[in-house]
Amino acid sequence: MPEKSVPVTGEERGAGKFPKGLVLRLFAYLVAGHLFAGFLYLLFMLGGQNQ
Repeated sequence: MPEKSVPVTGEERGAGKFPKGLVLRLFAYLVAGHLFAGFLYLLFMLGGQNQ
């Protein structure tokens, strides 16, 4: 008889903690996104001064 799948709760994942890889990826994406936004802001500010 096949075993039924048990739903995954917070206890099986480490008491509600995020997986380490997800946290690192999220942090990297946030940092990279802010750096890219800052670079675009700088480009627009420097481009606006040349008018």
